[in-house]
Amino acid sequence: MEWKELGPRWRGDARKINRPVGFDSTDDRVAGSALAQRLLNVTLFITLALSSIAFIEPSPHDGMMLALLLACVAARVPFDRKLVPLLIVLIVWLIGGLLCLTRVPDQRVTIQYDGTSIYLGIAAILFACLFCTGDATRLTILRRGYLLAALIAAAAGYAGFFHLVPHYDIFLDNDRVSATFKDPNVFGPFLIFPLLVLIIGFMTRGVRLGGLLIAAALLGGLFLSFSRGAWMHFAVSAIVAAALLFAVTPEPRMRTRIVLFGIGAALAVALVVAALTSIDSVRDLFVERAKAIQPYDVGPGGRFWEQRLALGQILDHPNGLGPFEFSRIFGTQQHDVYMQGFLVYGWLGGAAYLTLVLVTLAIGLRAAIIATPWQACLIAAYAAFVGEVFEGFIVDTDHWRHFFLLLGLIWGLTAATINACRRRTAARDDLAFADAAAVSYAA
Repeated sequence: MEWKELGPRWRGDARKINRPVGFDSTDDRVAGSALAQRLLNVTLFITLALSSIAFIEPSPHDGMMLALLLACVAARVPFDRKLVPLLIVLIVWLIGGLLCLTRVPDQRVTIQYDGTSIYLGIAAILFACLFCTGDATRLTILRRGYLLAALIAAAAGYAGFFHLVPHYDIFLDNDRVSATFKDPNVFGPFLIFPLLVLIIGFMTRGVRLGGLLIAAALLGGLFLSFSRGAWMHFAVSAIVAAALLFAVTPEPRMRTRIVLFGIGAALAVALVVAALTSIDSVRDLFVERAKAIQPYDVGPGGRFWEQRLALGQILDHPNGLGPFEFSRIFGTQQHDVYMQGFLVYGWLGGAAYLTLVLVTLAIGLRAAIIATPWQACLIAAYAAFVGEVFEGFIVDTDHWRHFFLLLGLIWGLTAATINACRRRTAARDDLAFADAAAVSYAA
């Protein structure tokens, strides 16, 4: 299934519209062999399908990322020059982290930490390159592969929570569903992007039974993570996605449909929550987790207390403390990714991370309101990213794999949008010139 265009239809050859402008402007489908392209598509699908298996290190997804890199080289995937700012900011962020290594005693653990950061930065660039052409086939693979990964994780979560398999406890963390992840606070947010993809599809193409069942399964998994951050993330992202869809849809009838579906979706969420809380064990845990403030948030040693200490450490240490040093000194983490950026990567790396987030929010919004064949996908990715930005104030998200997937996807599709707009303008100018020449000749 292809992504449906939300705005006016593009005219002309889609291959010309989507061709990137960069160091290698040759269409990679032409330059690469058919076999290389097929291998790339298969590798991309497997990589995405395995992305939810993260409770072992290194994960199968990490191994497939290396295979994906090699497949991209074989298929001659281009690097668009509009991705240079992303590359520069990521490099500055990583340099800040490497400079902090001189301040920590345990080099093995900290080198591994910075190695993970480097790997994730490369992954973001790789995904940006893969999607900078707006290739419909790859976007379909993204949709199907990620949905499969989310269903695998959700199925493992249900099996663990309801004790359906032996050793079910490996999918739980203090009775909360962590599924195939190490932490429920990562499992929950992982499900939000595919949920938004389905919701946007319902709003633009209509509701189908299969999609509705998948959405209900993922929504239940999100709920059973009992992650307040993930719940907030989903609420913010859903509102952003609905608002963007409403803003970019010119037809009053479609806008009415979006509003009515939003109301219906809210009622459906309430029904899913009501059904799950009818189970005693679920209800008890929900009542406990639904409290806005938990005991570990306040008082000495609590989340907010640690964040006050972290602010003082940031001001006192321009070069940062290095990985794990704050928790070693004070006994626990500060649980704020932006503070984490300054503590672990120093002022240089922290400023680079903030710049990365803010610039991505700006360019993503600008691109998401432009009608393109991939607009629905970009809106879903952007809305999920916005929710993750908000969640970063209470959770450390700097090593979440799907964060860097969303980051690369937004930059890649933004580059594709810029290229499409330029070619559309050029085509319009050529047509105007041809018309003028015809009039002149006739005269």
